[in-house]
Amino acid sequence: MLTTPIGKDLATSHWGAYDVVRKNGEAVGLTSRADDPDPSPIGPAMWDAYRSTLRIQRPAVRRGWLHRHGVETSGSGRGKDPFVEVSWEHALNLVAGELQRVIAQHGNASIFGGSYGWASAGRFHHAQSQVHRFLNTLGGYVRHMDSYSLGAGRVLMPHIVAPMEQLMVQHHSWDVLAAHTRLFVTFGGVPQKNAQVGLGSASEHRVSKGLASMASAGCHFVNFSPVRSNLDVPDNATEWIPIRPNTDVSVMLALATEVILAGRHDLPFLARYCVGFERWQDYLLGKVDGVVKNADWAAPIADVPAQRLRELALQLAGNRSMVNVAWSLQRADHGEQAFWSTVGLAAVLGQIGLPGGGFGMAYGPTNNIGSPDRLLPGPTLPQGVNPVKAFIPVARITDMLLSPGKSFDYNGERHVYPDIRLVYWAGGNPFHHHQDLTRLAQAWARPETIVVHEQVWNAHARMADIVLPATSTLERNDIGHGTRDPLLIAMKQLMNPAGVSRDDYDIFADIAQRMGLRDAFTEGRSTMQWLEFLYAHAARGAKTAGVEYPAFTDFWATSGVRLPPSDGGVVMLAQFRADPVGHPLETPSGRIELFSERIASFGYADCPGHPTWFEPAEWLGGAAARKHPLHMLSDQPHTKLHSQLDHSSYSRANKVAGREPIHIHPDDAARRGVRHGDVVRVFNDRGACLAGAVLDVNLRPGVVKLSTGAWWDPQMPGDRDSLDRHGNPNSLTRDVGASRLSQGCSAQTCLVEIEKFIGTPPPVQVFTPPLFADA
Repeated sequence: MLTTPIGKDLATSHWGAYDVVRKNGEAVGLTSRADDPDPSPIGPAMWDAYRSTLRIQRPAVRRGWLHRHGVETSGSGRGKDPFVEVSWEHALNLVAGELQRVIAQHGNASIFGGSYGWASAGRFHHAQSQVHRFLNTLGGYVRHMDSYSLGAGRVLMPHIVAPMEQLMVQHHSWDVLAAHTRLFVTFGGVPQKNAQVGLGSASEHRVSKGLASMASAGCHFVNFSPVRSNLDVPDNATEWIPIRPNTDVSVMLALATEVILAGRHDLPFLARYCVGFERWQDYLLGKVDGVVKNADWAAPIADVPAQRLRELALQLAGNRSMVNVAWSLQRADHGEQAFWSTVGLAAVLGQIGLPGGGFGMAYGPTNNIGSPDRLLPGPTLPQGVNPVKAFIPVARITDMLLSPGKSFDYNGERHVYPDIRLVYWAGGNPFHHHQDLTRLAQAWARPETIVVHEQVWNAHARMADIVLPATSTLERNDIGHGTRDPLLIAMKQLMNPAGVSRDDYDIFADIAQRMGLRDAFTEGRSTMQWLEFLYAHAARGAKTAGVEYPAFTDFWATSGVRLPPSDGGVVMLAQFRADPVGHPLETPSGRIELFSERIASFGYADCPGHPTWFEPAEWLGGAAARKHPLHMLSDQPHTKLHSQLDHSSYSRANKVAGREPIHIHPDDAARRGVRHGDVVRVFNDRGACLAGAVLDVNLRPGVVKLSTGAWWDPQMPGDRDSLDRHGNPNSLTRDVGASRLSQGCSAQTCLVEIEKFIGTPPPVQVFTPPLFADA
């Protein structure tokens, strides 16, 4: 099968592929492609954002570090000291010298290599791959495991079904759902704004069209969520059940119990494809603790009608049904249980592996889930081998910095936090992703040196010692590829780099040269030679799948190629369903584990051997709600990706009173004297921030929604009484692991209170460049 050349001039990004607008032959902007069913408005905002005055123009070093670098207390001025701009020669010498000093004195296990992989849709200029390859060339580094998005899910799912990476690429495609699914029950909706992005490119956005096609085919949707608007389906096809946050597991368990009590559970499926059902059934039917987990039990916990749960259980059993769970549900206290209970409910129904039936984890988080396009290997930069074995779960970075030498549990093993002296970060923004940012800022003062590659003066850059200006997606050449995406794109440089910014690859190559390791890092290749090398590797993988790529020179002469369509729809776990012996799962039993002997053997009281209901640490049904009576959800923003492009005109136009908007039900607002557009103070015992009030009837009363991504703007970093002026919800969230199994983040378990801000609110300062000084 042959590919088809792309005729139009394209640029690609995490938000999708866009037509390049040219004037007199010069690129002047981006516009949406006509063949994208639902283009994201975020991508075109890149153009002006990458020309912003907030771009880092030259290498900069924190003045306090210049005077005291290498001294243990040198981090106390991070986020407060002015910066000194220096030449590239000076900056690279400082970084190389500091790396050599730390490695010689403390070893490679004292270096933490941070990144989050979202800096570019290009597969070569993938900041995470670049920094890991560089640090491996130096002898290794302490790495992180898993992700903030899927911390609990990534650890749990290999034990009970399959790794998340495998499941994500084999979800039923939208055409299969439209043809077969007649009841779609989702916990947490299918948020289309989240699906506007992809780890690589997201050239054809399908969620909106996919949901519409399901509704047109007669599928009925039931949305258990505190937020009505996270499922955009016509009202006549949708039922919204405004569940109490963090109680979804109780409803899932009750639905499974009601199916069993009605005798509608699929015993042949459970016997052939699952292990441990009897053990879990004993728990559901109260033989373990005397509590039957039926609808009457779940109704007061979740604040939903018991009769509706009983009816829904029979509807699930009587239709081709899909049970979907949003990723946000496992970003909570005991977050593993939401995913495990979803699998358990789907297993009781017996439809896993059938077209349109089973479970989804999940439709909505990224564009590729549900794609019918061909699954082909993409270009991937080799990262080398890391000799350092120490690691942390990604959401435990503050614990690591505050408590070196302390032991921690993770996935059945006990590990020890390393003693980190130097943090090297390229790609991502820990002062967006992490929870309890005041605590992180306190921990951030501990390392002797922090080096970052950044494009803009966000909190990540302001909290560093050495800031190296990196180019943006539009300022370099690369190859764009996304999993199950129909386009392989030749990403051409469209604008000149800001100031003297440089590609991450060139920065690392020059540091490696100063350390006598340039050839080991570069393997003698320029950027274009690497692109040709990575393309050839991807082409060989595609050829084994029967797809012929053109020669690299032909590929680069165009905007890329359109891949041939797939042969048919995707059905998740179809091979396992057809032959569980010939196509076993990678679990210990080769089957779906409703009771996991392996997890039970870990002895974790907060994550036992089967799906279990636990009362959250903070929830509206608990005592903590008397002090902080609002449950805050921190979802993904619709104006940016994480914190990327928060400084863009598109993102800033959606602010309220210059702050990130916080959605609140009109009844809750009225009780607090808050009106639409007011600046409000959102607070709990962990911190406080300012936000702009938006009254929203699509919320359950008692719930507020403050999206992530506002650049953190504290009055005084690290001060527990400090006020974030801009509206970053991680000023308030819990920095506690979901459980001892995963140690994933639990940001969605968070209670707050809101009050109208009286007086003149302090101005947002994070969109003003930091102070600079002479050395």
